[in-house]
Amino acid sequence: MSAWLFVPGHRPERFDKALAAGANHVIVDLEDAVAPADKDTARAALVQWLAGTTARVAVRVNAADTAWFADDLRALASPAVGAVMLPKAEDPQVLAAIAGQRPDVALVPLVESAAGIANARALAAMPGVQCLAFGSIDFQVDLRMRDATEDELLPFRAELVLASRLATIAAPLDGVTTAIDDAERLAADVQRARRLGFGGKLCIHPKQVAPVRAGFAPSAAERAWAERVLAAAAASAGAAVALDGKMVDRPVILRAQAILRDATAP
Repeated sequence: MSAWLFVPGHRPERFDKALAAGANHVIVDLEDAVAPADKDTARAALVQWLAGTTARVAVRVNAADTAWFADDLRALASPAVGAVMLPKAEDPQVLAAIAGQRPDVALVPLVESAAGIANARALAAMPGVQCLAFGSIDFQVDLRMRDATEDELLPFRAELVLASRLATIAAPLDGVTTAIDDAERLAADVQRARRLGFGGKLCIHPKQVAPVRAGFAPSAAERAWAERVLAAAAASAGAAVALDGKMVDRPVILRAQAILRDATAP
């Protein structure tokens, strides 16, 4: 589920292009990408497009405390909506309300405030939640961070990974990399997210999709190592075995299995 690509909700001519960009999921954005004056137009354009597509998309609705939230939810009746991303996610009961209206869709709470982090474990545990996502930019604003580096955000990212694991849901999605043309920065952000245990990343431009997918996918070296581990374990018939001077125990075998499972994931 590594690359989730945003597409502005008021640009319906870009929806199909976004679907062709190779992302694991496309998120039609009715929130940050759309100016207040264009909210109703964007929602109407989305409804019209949904009626004529066979694709499945996610939709980022406006926050629950806005005037647009209720109308956004009513616009999600189409079976083409496979997931709903809730921005400023803080209250688990808002997720329950969405699930009550569309129990068949996956929920993706976007955690981007102090209250969201404080309630991350409760949000992750709500029925229907597929994964959490980190709104790192708005989060820094909410906490009044100034010139924050990734070190300052480390404990909050770790909390989202922990909350997801405790709730036995998919690993969370890391926030966007705003530097669209900085491939080195994007690669570094992906590798950091992967080391921390994130399962994917939010993208704001189609050119970010392929590097994000490649960065989260197991490398050829990792796949080769995993195959050697499982072969050695199988040959040992349950006996203790060493590979490259290291013992192959159950955690190592589970890691190898996870690598090969990720390598074949769509």
